[in-house]
Amino acid sequence: MNEHINEEQRTEILNRLKRAEGQLRGIQRMITDGDTCLDIAAQMAAVRKALDSTYVRMTVCFMQHEMQQRLGMNDGQGAELHSVLDDVQVLLGKLR
Repeated sequence: MNEHINEEQRTEILNRLKRAEGQLRGIQRMITDGDTCLDIAAQMAAVRKALDSTYVRMTVCFMQHEMQQRLGMNDGQGAELHSVLDDVQVLLGKLR
């Protein structure tokens, strides 16, 4: 991840990954405990969705930073860009 991503964004992405990691551990326990394939599949789908969501968030963070850098925008000018990219994130989230 780009070193210029702000700490709040970095923390958000790391927390999402930690949550997915916990879900994966839960799936491993389910398999060990002999839970049904349907229950395990439901949890796998949840992990996939969590990872997809994290990927979209990371991509939007990258886009915001790169666009600000390449267009020479300062933080104040980036507010409108941030708003547009939030909308892009919502739209991409609906693809899943």
